[in-house]
Amino acid sequence: MKEKLLQEFKELFGEQGDIRSYFAPGRVNLIGEHTDYNGGHVFPCALTIGTYAIARKRSDRVLRFYSMNFEELGVLESSLDDLKPSKDADWTNYPKGVMWAFEERGFSIPNGMDILLYGNIPNGSGLSSSASLEVLTGFILRDMFDFNVTNTDLALIGQYSENNFNGVNCGIMDQFAIAMGKADHAIFLDTSDLSYQYAPLKLNNAKIVIACSNKKRGLGDSKYNERRQECETALSDLQKVADIKNLGELSEEQFEQYKDVIQNGVHMRRARHAVYENQRTLQAVAALKENNLKRFGELMNDSHISLRDDYEVTGIELDTLVEAAWEQPGVIGSRMTGAGFGGCTVSIVETDAIDNFVKNVGDIYRRDIGYHADFYIVEIGDGPAAL
Repeated sequence: MKEKLLQEFKELFGEQGDIRSYFAPGRVNLIGEHTDYNGGHVFPCALTIGTYAIARKRSDRVLRFYSMNFEELGVLESSLDDLKPSKDADWTNYPKGVMWAFEERGFSIPNGMDILLYGNIPNGSGLSSSASLEVLTGFILRDMFDFNVTNTDLALIGQYSENNFNGVNCGIMDQFAIAMGKADHAIFLDTSDLSYQYAPLKLNNAKIVIACSNKKRGLGDSKYNERRQECETALSDLQKVADIKNLGELSEEQFEQYKDVIQNGVHMRRARHAVYENQRTLQAVAALKENNLKRFGELMNDSHISLRDDYEVTGIELDTLVEAAWEQPGVIGSRMTGAGFGGCTVSIVETDAIDNFVKNVGDIYRRDIGYHADFYIVEIGDGPAAL
């Protein structure tokens, strides 16, 4: 892969200079959905699929970007003196946003760059192609210009750029999982204070299978920001009777005790998902520590039902994939993953049942939805790296 991308870079931008190669993973969240901006726990892992970059410093302040995933757009050119979001900038708003966020933090970027990118994460799938690109850009800047930032900083800068440059009010989970990824481990992260621990993911004779619905979605123009606002309104109602900073502080019992103070029924259901999903995540990690994969799978299934009924972010595509998965032999658990409104499901499937799983779920999806889903059997990988 690296040699192919290097060749492409040299043909496009020339062979001279210090040309460097990089990679940042995508991520999948096993459980703990829409809890990260509610101060709850999440349980994601980095993947071995992700985003590759070939980059080189320039002597001027020009930025030239090229993506092999969007070849029809050609080379998109801008400047370090023009770091503001624009429709014409298309996908380059993500790397430019990170550069802007570095400058906002007082890191002056002295040189422009030529950057070629290639991602093998399905675009718009909910496996965090945008966060992968953000963390990757931060990693490149740190390496190229010797900026004194940690991997946790790279996650926070990526989130800041997505919130304030690209207008998506996302939580920290995606960028953190990508920046801090560790092979064969998921990350048990408390988003209220960024304390975390690595949990070995022992799936025994099973694997993680991701099904991409191929329904494209854009977070910025979806109902993502609306859901966040609904949770914040519910929180402010609850704060009249409970001394809490976020929904993740509540147990199920406390929520049931206080929920009637939430004035709007829809907001109450949004908050109920956030509270119960956080507790499910705690229970799921405890089950994994006890090597109780069956219980972990049951909690994944419950998570999907809550995301479908209380949070209303699944939709017919994701529901069809998950409900078809639940019917298949060898399926330990299945749920939507990511923000929802399209994107992907994640299933834990016994290894010898995977071929039938892919065929059967794929056939049901094509019959009911009218187009195909893509399936990926994924491995858990490390965070960003120079290649």
